[in-house]
Amino acid sequence: MQGTVASFDQSTRAGSLLTDEGMPMDFPAASLADHIRHLRVGQRVFVETGPSGEITSIKIWT
Repeated sequence: MQGTVASFDQSTRAGSLLTDEGMPMDFPAASLADHIRHLRVGQRVFVETGPSGEITSIKIWT
């Protein structure tokens, strides 16, 4: 799925996003790909979710 970053706390590396389906979701720092050091509000991302709907992986568009 794809989404747009709504908030990002650089000190904790956690934040929230809005999916293309309009659903707001929070994400933990552990879900960020290793190469991601910062996300900006409005940035497009690829999102993978686990069986219970939690975000397990976020990757940025290149």
